[in-house]
Amino acid sequence: MHDLGAGFSYLLKGQRWMARHGRHYGFGLIPGLITLVLYVAALVALALWGQDFVTWATPFADDWSSPWQGLFRGFLTAVLFVLALLLSVLTFTAVTLLIGQPFYETLSEKVDRDVSPDGTAPESGLPLWHELWISARDSLRILVRAVLWGVLLFALGFVPFIGQTVIPVIGFFVTGFFLTEELTAVALQRRGVDLRARLTLLRSRKTLIWGFGTPLGLSFLVPFVAVFLMPGAVAGATMMARDLLGEETEGESAEDEGESSSTTL
Repeated sequence: MHDLGAGFSYLLKGQRWMARHGRHYGFGLIPGLITLVLYVAALVALALWGQDFVTWATPFADDWSSPWQGLFRGFLTAVLFVLALLLSVLTFTAVTLLIGQPFYETLSEKVDRDVSPDGTAPESGLPLWHELWISARDSLRILVRAVLWGVLLFALGFVPFIGQTVIPVIGFFVTGFFLTEELTAVALQRRGVDLRARLTLLRSRKTLIWGFGTPLGLSFLVPFVAVFLMPGAVAGATMMARDLLGEETEGESAEDEGESSSTTL
């Protein structure tokens, strides 16, 4: 439970860091705004032409009598749109990070320098094109995992009772894990931690990861919120990456002492 609260505290710390460094906020918003425009355009297109696509994809239902044809195709259209929304939540962070790699890399470095006791930040030493390639490749691997989980959970959603109670909760935790992986990747990739090692590291502190990613994933369900929280989420994920690797953070000791004093009192 302590890790669960600690994960949520990193989410808040990231937003507070952005509030104290307002000049970086607008800079960090740019990738999210670009991604939002692309996703809204895709969802609007799906809403307008989704029914036509389903009709084209189900020619075997052309001769079905009413109302079965309409009910069947209407159900498939609804399923298609729900899946698109789920994928939007799961992939928004990955796409935004890919588009905003140079932006968030710079932002993450600034956070590292600000919270590091010696005022330094790790550097990958790789050219930008190589970093973009690694980020795109890893994001695709994570996307495949997220899609498989999404399809599995969607199918389990039809199981009576469990599908309407347990499965949605599991879905939010899974979404939170993948969101956190994508966000911490900015700082961890700069430290030379590859995807397999990142996943192992995150799985070793699952409750910490869920505490950070699950409430963030829930907030991303609210339209446009993801855009405004992304800069702070990157900042918080950078601080959490330092925790996962056991790196000292400026002010950490003082906070721990304050918590201990409060507990004693």
